[in-house]
Amino acid sequence: MASDLRSSEWYSGDDRNAYIHRAWMRRGVPDTAFRGRPQIAIANTASDLTPCNAHLDEVAQSVKNGIYEAGGIPLNLPVVSLGETQVRPTAMLWRNMAAMATEEMLRANPIDGVVLLGGCDKTIPALLMAAASVDLPAVVIPGGPMLTGHFRGEALGCGTDVWRLSEEVRAGTLSEALFERSESSMIRSKGHCNTMGTASTMALVAEALGTIVPGLAGTPAPDSRLLEASHETGRLAVQLVAADRRPSTFLTKASFHNAIVALAAIGGSTNAVVHLLAIAGRLGIDLTIDDFDRIGAEVPLLVNLQPAGRYLMDDLYRAGGFLAVLREVKDLLDPTALTITGRPLVDYLDDARIWDADVIASRTQPLIPAAGISVLRGTLAPGGAIIKPAAASPHLLKHRGRAVVFDSIEDFHARIDDPDLDIDENSVMILRGCGPMGYPGMPEVSNMPLPKKLLEKGVRDMVRICDGRMSGTAYGTVILHVTPEAAAGGPLARVRTGDWISLDVRNRRLDVEVPAEEFAARGVSDATVRGFADPRRGWERLYVDHVMQADTGADLDFLVGSSGSTVSRESH
Repeated sequence: MASDLRSSEWYSGDDRNAYIHRAWMRRGVPDTAFRGRPQIAIANTASDLTPCNAHLDEVAQSVKNGIYEAGGIPLNLPVVSLGETQVRPTAMLWRNMAAMATEEMLRANPIDGVVLLGGCDKTIPALLMAAASVDLPAVVIPGGPMLTGHFRGEALGCGTDVWRLSEEVRAGTLSEALFERSESSMIRSKGHCNTMGTASTMALVAEALGTIVPGLAGTPAPDSRLLEASHETGRLAVQLVAADRRPSTFLTKASFHNAIVALAAIGGSTNAVVHLLAIAGRLGIDLTIDDFDRIGAEVPLLVNLQPAGRYLMDDLYRAGGFLAVLREVKDLLDPTALTITGRPLVDYLDDARIWDADVIASRTQPLIPAAGISVLRGTLAPGGAIIKPAAASPHLLKHRGRAVVFDSIEDFHARIDDPDLDIDENSVMILRGCGPMGYPGMPEVSNMPLPKKLLEKGVRDMVRICDGRMSGTAYGTVILHVTPEAAAGGPLARVRTGDWISLDVRNRRLDVEVPAEEFAARGVSDATVRGFADPRRGWERLYVDHVMQADTGADLDFLVGSSGSTVSRESH
């Protein structure tokens, strides 16, 4: 039996503990399963309550076949699964819990490597956070996007067209009956959202990081090539153990540089910022929100996908895929960054081609010349805030308007359609109490629906500011992740309706125009404090007590860094 395998600590020898470990795992498995064959876990987020990941059991079977063929022993390991559309109050509340639980199960069990199966928004980030902390050989397989559904002859982008159609109902331009009929057309097949939302973004960004076999991310969930690639990834997982290729051996600051370039070029979700910061924190890599602006702000937008464009994920795949996008910005990538295969990412780009220039623009004719995420600072966001200019209205990127403040999402829902609400298209809508501590969990509510009376006048965008997040499928001139959040004592807690707010994206400023002494002397209203979360027990209590701010990834303070794969105590 190979003594250099981590699993041999459980299975080798002739003492009572080794006997128990082998006997309980045997159940028809041949004796050779415990003799020098790598034990490969398949961290599987399949769940009927995570509909975007429901097909991952089928993917896992292909992975198993590949592992076994390469001489390993595949072991299905169901892990915490978070369905973005299902769990309340927000899936982000449990991203850190899912990462912690997965990390602990990987460390506690007799495994030598792991294949990470994710898809829906928080599943790939949580799996990568766990893998970075336990630092065993690990490779990601994304579940892939769904196929495009159609309604009344038009393609539907899941998420993005929900926001669009629901606003048309509120504006009176679409009947509720037709809106309900579109429901059965929205989700055409297995797979995650087909827009450039967080699920698609994190799959592509994870490939740019180097944690996915190049060329796999973006393969549609129903495409048979996903199963083919999953089989080969299973084979690779066995090779990773032999090479001792762990996250810490190839993920570097250069890897995150490439991820940020990719994020801008694809017009990816703003949620990638908090996820990449959290993953970097687990690796001990010094990544800040300013790196997203410094590296990505001038990167051109090349992918014409909703919500920033027209097409959907299966169009991107047929048009040349992610590698064709990266080939256009190859000169902006760090050539030293390696992938899970041991080769640099840039080595995989020479053969990539654009087959549909409407979907993937060339570098010489980009959709937007400079489209990366911008980081704003000022008296309203001393720790920073972010905006995605590609999804915003150009005429609002420099704006000055009166604040209309909402103390909680419940306050917002109660008042936004009040015909007597003092608000017009030039107002700046501010929603607070939605940060990591305040909600808790930093929900996707920042893209606040506009007042019905303004929608009826034809208004379709306004400046909106929030300490929460927004869905990667959403759009609009929305300032997110305001840090510090209101519940952590940030300036957002002291803004009042009627204050003048100035936004200047070009100069990276976000300010409240109140004299500094007057603003500092303001108290926080009882209504604001009542809007903050105050859980008494369980995970929510632990989360509120230990969650960090958005500018560092909203991880828990005691989970930052890597703990390695060593189990602290032997079994008895």
